[in-house]
Amino acid sequence: MRRQPAFDRHPARDDSRLRSAVEDAAMGRWESAGELLTATGADWDRRVFRLQVLARAGARLTFADTWAQAEPRSPHALALLATVRALRSMARPRGQGSGPEMEEAWETCHAAGDALPADPTPYVVMLALLRYHSPDRDPQWRETVYSVWREAEARDPWNREAHHELLTYMFPDWHGVAGEMFHWAQERCAHVPRGMPLHTLPLVALAESHRMRMEKEGHRYGLTVHPWTDNPSTQQAWVNWWTYRAPSRPHAAFHEDANYLAHAMSFANQHRAAAEVFDAIGPYATDVPWSYCGDAQQLFARHRKWAVKGSAP
Repeated sequence: MRRQPAFDRHPARDDSRLRSAVEDAAMGRWESAGELLTATGADWDRRVFRLQVLARAGARLTFADTWAQAEPRSPHALALLATVRALRSMARPRGQGSGPEMEEAWETCHAAGDALPADPTPYVVMLALLRYHSPDRDPQWRETVYSVWREAEARDPWNREAHHELLTYMFPDWHGVAGEMFHWAQERCAHVPRGMPLHTLPLVALAESHRMRMEKEGHRYGLTVHPWTDNPSTQQAWVNWWTYRAPSRPHAAFHEDANYLAHAMSFANQHRAAAEVFDAIGPYATDVPWSYCGDAQQLFARHRKWAVKGSAP
């Protein structure tokens, strides 16, 4: 296992071109973002990731608005503006139904979809809008969620972010009911080809279940016995995703998924095997899911240290 560098908290992770585009955007220059998204092509997962990072930088700036005004028919400008407007609409309290900000974002999603019909990104943004603004467990909104989901799935059947959005919608703290997120995550994994990161979906559900129990039960629940012990989802993710993935071509959100796997293996006391995952993560530790069990950076560093020690000859 290689010597690990310090933590790197930049949202672009190891995407150097995206980092440069974010820096340019912060100075009001959108041309780099346009070139980057054009070069991304039909790599939809990376397109969604890059748009999300750019949108987080642009939610309080005007470069996305300026770009859309300069190139009103650009599918890239419209997709970014839709993502930015969705984030801005989420500044209001959740669960309040549709409002002017949501409707504006929704209309921009439709415009982006019309400009590039093959792109699933506008429908991923719509899923986020529906999750955030939906009144609590409203059946009509749920019907719309599944209608939008089918549009995203038709364009990119294994789109990572679309799956994560729908899974989050099913969290009990959002709009799901008991066991729904686990059932759906396992059902999807039964059909997902090997080597795809969607095999970590059950680990996301597991971490969310733990977070909720910690929030509601606190020290009465604790960490002495936790859900990763002997849970088959960890081994399934290792076998079906990790061992079949293409290491030379990691997907855009690789570090997010690898952190879920490293976390699950660590809390299942599989430190020696986890060393390989920590090595691939490098400096890109994520807050979630480590923060569900304590201080994220401390836990990540501690378990990485144990992994290094366990893998030593």
